[in-house]
Parts: sequence; structure tokens; C-alpha cells
Amino acid sequence: MTEFKLDPRVTALVLIDLMPRIVALETAPLSGRDVLERCVALAKATRSVGGLVVNVRVERSGVEVQPEGSGFAPGAEPEPGDLEIVKPTIGAFGRTSLDRELQTRGIETVALAGIATNFGVESTGRAADDLGYGTVYVADAMTGLDARAHEFAVTSIFPRLGTVCSGTEYVAALSPAD
Repeated sequence: MTEFKLDPRVTALVLIDLMPRIVALETAPLSGRDVLERCVALAKATRSVGGLVVNVRVERSGVEVQPEGSGFAPGAEPEPGDLEIVKPTIGAFGRTSLDRELQTRGIETVALAGIATNFGVESTGRAADDLGYGTVYVADAMTGLDARAHEFAVTSIFPRLGTVCSGTEYVAALSPAD
């Protein structure tokens, strides 16, 4: 069990690409539907203690009409107080306002979950680390396009960048703001 504490006033839960067309992909070790359900629960827990939820989805530049299923999946739609980021790249920081928005809100730590582990989640985590944010990887609330690649990221990459935990550990670490 990973024991750590998170102050929700300075922590953002960043949910990557919970879009119908991405949730529907063949993924491993978890299905997109399982990840979506877990992320929705994490968002609810984060909001309940006053934390920031960042909902990220991708739109490709130079495409007149985005593919069907490019909005947020049912249940993953931003709620009042959430931050919505539309990214043109794999990671959520590249060519978006995410860093500025987090800095404006005094965010120091980002907790990452979503699809896919080795693409949007890992790219966002590496950039967050480069920018000086603490990073938390909620390993059982993300999945990859390949189980081996997911496992490699969770066991070999993410521990070098931040804290790897389960959803249960993440929720336990959130201490309500005083």
C-alpha cells in the first residue's frame, strides 16, 4: 500500500481522453468501460473534497469535422467547476492552456488517469514532471492499447516520475481542505 497525502486545494485530477471513440477501443489490461467507470468515481471523490477535475479530450488540427465520438463519454462530461482542455497533440500540455490554468489555480500536483496509458497519460505525465508538478499515476484507472506496454509504463516509467497508486489509495490520500 502506497501511503501519501494529497491536499485537494493544490491537486488536480487529470482525466485523459474519456471519449466514446477512445473508450470503445480494444484495450488491456482493462476495458475502456472499466476505466471510464473508475475515472467517474475518482472525479466524484475529488470534487467532494473541493479538488479540481480536468477533463481532457483530443481534437486533431486541420480536420474539418472530428470523428464521431469525439465528445466526452456519458458520465465523463465536465461539471461546473471542472476545467476542460481540448488538445491537438498526444499530451494535455502541448499547445494548450493547461499549464497556465493550473498555475492560476495554484495547482502543484496532478493525478493522472484515462486512456491510453502509453500515449496521452504518459505524455501528459512526462510534461507535468518537466514543468515541475508532482505526479500521481492512478494505475487501476488507466489502460493501454497493449497490456505489456501498460505494465511497463506502470512498473518502470511512472515510478521514476512520481507516485503510482490505486484508485482506493488516491481517494484515501485526498485530505479535505481545512
